[in-house]
Amino acid sequence: MALFDNIIHHMRFPKFIAIVKDELGGECEKVFEALLQHGRLSFNQIVDREKQTVSKEENFDVDHVKESFNKLVNGRFVERCPAPEPFLAPPSDEETPAKKRGAKSTKVGDVSESIEQRALAAAAPMESLRFLAETLNWSDFSDKSSEEKFTSVKTGEKRKQDFLETDGGLLDQDEKKEVLWRVNFEELIRRLRHQACIANAKSRLNDECGIILGAILELTRSSESKVNIGSTASVSINDIYDEVIKKKGGLGMNLERIRASLVELGCEMPMLVEEYSIDLKSIIDMAQNEEVESIVLKRYGREAYRMFRFLSKSGRLHETDKIADTTFVEKKDAIKILYKLWKDDYLQMEKVTVNGARQTHFLLWKVNRQSLCQHVLDEMYHAALNLRLRIAHELDQEKEILQMPKDKVGEVEELRKRYMRLKKVSIIYESSLMNLDDALMLFHDF
Repeated sequence: MALFDNIIHHMRFPKFIAIVKDELGGECEKVFEALLQHGRLSFNQIVDREKQTVSKEENFDVDHVKESFNKLVNGRFVERCPAPEPFLAPPSDEETPAKKRGAKSTKVGDVSESIEQRALAAAAPMESLRFLAETLNWSDFSDKSSEEKFTSVKTGEKRKQDFLETDGGLLDQDEKKEVLWRVNFEELIRRLRHQACIANAKSRLNDECGIILGAILELTRSSESKVNIGSTASVSINDIYDEVIKKKGGLGMNLERIRASLVELGCEMPMLVEEYSIDLKSIIDMAQNEEVESIVLKRYGREAYRMFRFLSKSGRLHETDKIADTTFVEKKDAIKILYKLWKDDYLQMEKVTVNGARQTHFLLWKVNRQSLCQHVLDEMYHAALNLRLRIAHELDQEKEILQMPKDKVGEVEELRKRYMRLKKVSIIYESSLMNLDDALMLFHDF
């Protein structure tokens, strides 16, 4: 699963690049893409890489790289790497006897996990340093010094930190102090989560609600301590208005329209100070419900969709006759559909026996949201894996054509048809995989 998570993560690179390009521009995109490709780089290595991509006719300007890099740091798209060798304090005298007494009952996995968590916490840079750009001497970036000091980095290669030895066998002091930077995936997932919330508000309510929600998320983003935060920080109506009118489509909104949209987004009218907070978790929950309902509709039909939606909104157990009557489905059909949904782990069933003059058996049904979300996530992982395998199979089947020169493929009608078919199939599968990843993030990351 960890390996597949890594594959999915790499699949999201185009989305991450698009976020940076839309917000910061093309120059920042190039620096950001370098960090995505190499994993971690020092600023010196970033400059050296950018110099190699510039043609001889163009003049390389290190100030542009500096400006782009600072924008990425200020936007929290990149961060300092954790310490390579964090210091772990030995256990105190009070903790050691307790561990010895419980050694027989302690699992090895629990101990290793505890050590791993301690190591991660110790390696993480302080929040005040995490997004602090290092002070650099720009005279060091002359052509002569760059050639002598920087190790070349070829585009597309995985960069590893090399420790250069001096004649005396010791590491150069400047190289020791050099700060390594990496992509801050937490911030990128947060941006994607915000985009998903805005898209859901626009499709479920209207465009104005999406604009206002986007304005509030823009104002409160810096205060979010984690990705899947429940609610935004409170924002005053005046601050919301000032941010809304800056956005496309928000210039014509007045305070009354903004207040009405905030009520549609689930905000309660404040009694004293007019501040508003948006429940992001409820928006994500609604988006998840819509995704599962669409799966049920496509797979089991409209009658199953109506019954599932009724149980999902109710959130409690209902008897078969009640479900059939409420959703206008024949009882004999309702039982078949409910059994099928239960068999495929979309519903939870409970049998109840009532003792009286004679025993009566009832079947009660409900949607167990927690187990359902996990089941849907597992199905999506399997679907994504099947798509990846199918793409790999198609490419393997036509590997001879892919290895041939394009001009030769175009000359032969049969080869040209096979190449065009492969291109069309690849586009369909890749787009399906990207759409599936949007749904995957709803259940896994958000």
